[in-house]
Amino acid sequence: MVTALINGRVLTDRGFEDDLTVLIDGPRIVDVIVKDAARVHTARTLDLHGHMLAPGFVDCQVNGGGGVLFNDAPAVDTLRRIATAHRRFGTTGLLPTLISDDADVMRVAIRAVAAAIEQDMPGILGIHLEGPFLSPQRKGIHNAAKFHAPDAADIDLVASLNVGKTLLTLAPEEVPLETLRELAARGVVLAAGHTAASYAQTRAALDAGLRGFTHLYNAMSPLGSREPGVVGAALEDPASWCGIIVDGHHVHPAALRVALAAKAQGKVFLVTDAMPPVGAERSDFQLNGETITCRDGLCTNAQGVLAGSALDMAGAVRNAVAMLHIPLVEALRMASAYPAAFLGLDRSHGRIAAGYAADLVALDDDLKVHATWIGGALIDAHARE
Repeated sequence: MVTALINGRVLTDRGFEDDLTVLIDGPRIVDVIVKDAARVHTARTLDLHGHMLAPGFVDCQVNGGGGVLFNDAPAVDTLRRIATAHRRFGTTGLLPTLISDDADVMRVAIRAVAAAIEQDMPGILGIHLEGPFLSPQRKGIHNAAKFHAPDAADIDLVASLNVGKTLLTLAPEEVPLETLRELAARGVVLAAGHTAASYAQTRAALDAGLRGFTHLYNAMSPLGSREPGVVGAALEDPASWCGIIVDGHHVHPAALRVALAAKAQGKVFLVTDAMPPVGAERSDFQLNGETITCRDGLCTNAQGVLAGSALDMAGAVRNAVAMLHIPLVEALRMASAYPAAFLGLDRSHGRIAAGYAADLVALDDDLKVHATWIGGALIDAHARE
C-alpha cells in the first residue's frame, strides 16, 4: 500500500518545502505532490510533525560501528551490526571499509558484502577497499607490511564484486597507469589516499581514471608553492570529488573552507571514517594489535596517530554547518546527493524525487534523527540489535 509522509519540511532540489507530501510504495518514491492532493487521502498516512525530511545519508567510508570493526570479522553479521549502528544517525547507505589487509581477508570481505546485498540487507551499497596499494610514507594507522603493488590477481580480486559498488583507495605513485585504466574500465571507483604522489603523478592518474580523493588533506602530499602535490591536484581538478572528515580533529575548518571555495559545488562530500565506537558504549578498540582510544571524538593510538573517527553522519552535518559556515541545505546534500553522485548512484539515491530509492531521514531542528527509511521500510532510529 502507498504511504504518504505528511506534515514534513521536504528537502527537494529547490530547497525545503513545507507544502509537499512524499508518496512511497515499496522501495521507491512514487511521487512528491502537494499536501492536499486527492492521492494523499487514499494512502496510508504518516505524520512527520513538522520535522525535516531529507534524503538518507550516504557514507563512503565506514570502518566500523556498533562495537565492531569490519577487518576483525568480515562477515554478514558484522555488516548488519555496522549498518544498524549507523542508521540511527541517518545513514541509509554505506560502504563498509576494509583497511589494508591480506588478499585472503579482502576476498572474504568482498564475499560477505556480496552476500549481504543479495540478502537485501538494509544500507549496504558495496565495499570500500582502503588499500593495500598505498604509500609507506603516508601510511597513517595502516599496517605498511600489508602494502604492495597490485598484480593481475589483485586486479581480478578488487573487481570481483558483481553487485553494488566497489571503491578502491590507492596511492597513484604505487600503481601503474595501465592498472588504473583497467580497474576503471571494470567499474571500480578509484580514489587517491595515503599517498606521497607528486602533482604530476596525481594529474596523470586523474587522466587514467582516478575519480576522487579519500579524506582530503589527510595522509597525502600537501599543497606547496612549487610542488602542488596531491592536495593541489585535487583542488584544481574540476571533475573529481573530495571526501572530507569534518570532526574538528582531522583537518582545520579553515582548510576545509578553502576546499569548498576551490571545488565546484557538488564535488565535496562528507564521510565519517567511523570506527567501532559509533553507536556503541565502549570508546576503545583494537586495530593491528594496538589499542585505539577515543576521547571527545578523537581516536588515536598510544603515539597519537589518528585512527579513524567516532563521527556519525548526523554529527558531520551539524559540524559542516557550524564549522564550515555553510547552509543546512548544502550540508545535507554533502551527506546525500554528492556522495551518491561520486559513486555513480545519482539516478537512484540522494534525492527526494519520483523514481528514487525511498531512503530517507527525518530530523528535528537540532538535527537529531527521529526516523529513517531504507527501501521504504520505516526503521526506528534508536533501535539496536
